[in-house]
Amino acid sequence: MRGTIRFLLENSLFLIFGAVAALIWANTDLESYAHFQHIELFHSSWVGHPHGADRVFTLHFLVNDVLMALFFAIAGKEVWEATLPGGPLNNPKQAAAPLIATLGGMAGPAGVYVLGALVMGKMAALSNGWAIPTATDIAFSYMVARLVFGSGHPAIPFLLLLAIADDALGLIIIAVFYPQGPIELQYMLMPVLAMVIGVGLRRARVRSFWPYVVVCGTLSWFGFHWANLHPALGLLPIIPVMPHAHVDTGLYDWSKLEADDTLTAFEHWFKNPVELILGAFGLLNAGVAVTSVGDATWLVLAGLLLGKPIGIFICGSLAQALGFDLPKGMSKGDLVVLGCAAGIGFTVAIFVSGVAFPSGPIQDAAKIGALASFGAAAVTFVLAKVFHVQKVVGADGGHGH
Repeated sequence: MRGTIRFLLENSLFLIFGAVAALIWANTDLESYAHFQHIELFHSSWVGHPHGADRVFTLHFLVNDVLMALFFAIAGKEVWEATLPGGPLNNPKQAAAPLIATLGGMAGPAGVYVLGALVMGKMAALSNGWAIPTATDIAFSYMVARLVFGSGHPAIPFLLLLAIADDALGLIIIAVFYPQGPIELQYMLMPVLAMVIGVGLRRARVRSFWPYVVVCGTLSWFGFHWANLHPALGLLPIIPVMPHAHVDTGLYDWSKLEADDTLTAFEHWFKNPVELILGAFGLLNAGVAVTSVGDATWLVLAGLLLGKPIGIFICGSLAQALGFDLPKGMSKGDLVVLGCAAGIGFTVAIFVSGVAFPSGPIQDAAKIGALASFGAAAVTFVLAKVFHVQKVVGADGGHGH
């Protein structure tokens, strides 16, 4: 049983099961599913805006706005560590090609989406969803890429770095382009204060991550929430202030969890709970009626399945033309296949769908496109055959650079 649970956690299967359960539920009894999403936990004015009225604290709010902050915090940790000495973002020459490819992997999908909306003549209704297909689901893209390339192929660290950079830009996009109301910047002093307190805790040699998360994290979360920026980003400011290792040993290298610094202990403690949170996220967000397929579905799919690989290939080739070579052993064909694997949007694409559009047919149609982006996995396997991708098994099991 323990081995089974570990397998489920390590392969993000709780998220898939939650999403599948939500789809079955929504397509058999949509009314009860909608009721489940918005179960009222309690009313509280202090959770809402300080100048606003009493608000309802729902199950959907608990998962999407509160618990998902832990998911984005772990993603933020990987971005932060990648900038440390030894990290791939700390070396401009090493990072250049993947970062330029990342720009293509975001501009391509956004461009395809907007162009499609223009051709359809529906820019007014659909344009706000341009960022949905820019997302790359690290867990599933990584899993598919390892099956195709093998753990030792240079395309694997290239994809991981691309996905890390994609995450970083995605977090900025959510904060800047999808506020939940008029931005009230005065409340962003609270995350600043949270960081100051965090620095004080670090100087006082506080090693436990709990004071950073509970005290600093809560203060920062309310600052984001009251500023009308998405509160799921609320824990990001406390990541850099936690005591951490001064070097990076590898992207998504779980052997790092044996380290004893505070930031690693935070990831170690919350890694599995976050997988369960993602399961709840899938259950509460992926429930859409299949009859909701619409224009937004095709735009999101086109962005992810066409815009992603095309953008990554063009910008990756541009980086090479500028003198920033692809990793040794990685071909242009590998770049196309890797771009297809990056076209699995899923988790973050569903999340952005929920903030880009209000509840209704357009949001549901966009979510179906995000769910259907799993089709990128099949395309990846087909193109791997076409481009004769050679699988390389690494001795390190695929961890590290």
